[in-house]
Amino acid sequence: MNEAVQTSSTFTPRVFSGIQPSGGLTLGNYLGAMKRFVDMQEAGTHETVFCMVDLHAITVWQDPVKLQRATRELCAGFIAAGIDPKKSILFNQSAAPEHAQLAWIFNCVARMGWMQRMTQWKDKAGKNSQNASLGLFAYPALMAADILIYHATHVPVGEDQKQHLELTRDVATKFNHDYGVDFFPITEPVIEGAATRVMSFRDGTKKMSKSDPSDASRINMTDNADTIAKKIRKAKTDPEALPSEAKGLEERPEARNLVNIYAGLSGLTVDQVLADVGGKQFSEFKPMLSDLAVSKLSPISTEMARLMEHQDEIDKILAHGAGQAREIAAPILKRTYEIVGMVGA
Repeated sequence: MNEAVQTSSTFTPRVFSGIQPSGGLTLGNYLGAMKRFVDMQEAGTHETVFCMVDLHAITVWQDPVKLQRATRELCAGFIAAGIDPKKSILFNQSAAPEHAQLAWIFNCVARMGWMQRMTQWKDKAGKNSQNASLGLFAYPALMAADILIYHATHVPVGEDQKQHLELTRDVATKFNHDYGVDFFPITEPVIEGAATRVMSFRDGTKKMSKSDPSDASRINMTDNADTIAKKIRKAKTDPEALPSEAKGLEERPEARNLVNIYAGLSGLTVDQVLADVGGKQFSEFKPMLSDLAVSKLSPISTEMARLMEHQDEIDKILAHGAGQAREIAAPILKRTYEIVGMVGA
């Protein structure tokens, strides 16, 4: 083993995560990702690197003007939610070409069978797989590169992203084995929190999504206070009172979703929430949830709107973050090339 290669025990504790700038941030993005990112930033135990993954967005066709706006809006959302560019690295993926360069190496490490087994490939391509883009098929290798180009040791993921992180671990393991090194960390998932998977207000068995044709199914991070309150008031529920313990929510998806959202916004556990609201009807609980949601989310939507009026400032933040990201990524890519045997790396 080359003496210059970093060993797993000496990797800098570092978190990486990204969100696609596909437009329309929802409460699910906030509770499932952004709020958790802020908590990790403030904990101060890891370096934090957060990214608008615009290269992933174009695996399906995007209107260029809308993609630019969505990227800036996502950056505004990160900042409004509490990501501080002075504490975290914040940038858009395409501004750090090392991501795509390492992805090519990983395309040559990953196996076709690994990609074909990916659930999201099956779901998104479906029966039309022959007409899907090569990028859509191969993008888990780019996701692995996003993480490993920073030697990220931890990635906050939702349940639906665990498979992608498992592939990242497989890529790192195979690369290390193939070249007889201990160069890439075996990244650990961080799955926590009551509302890491926020469900639709219309159907508690389906994930809250910006692609749902019903705007009433979700809270958008750009919604004002009145709209937030109205959507919560009309959210689907059942006729039973709230239980006093989590076990009572097992067969009640809509009730579980609203309680999870309350827990996520308040920073309480589900059991702590139910200890307080157990026995209440939804006619009592929904106003409590509405007041909490408005108090937490309205300042974010207001700040996002303010930031979008100053897009030059957003662009400066992104450019600065890209410079910081590349300071980490460039030497890792250079060493990867040397390990693989690229002349002049």
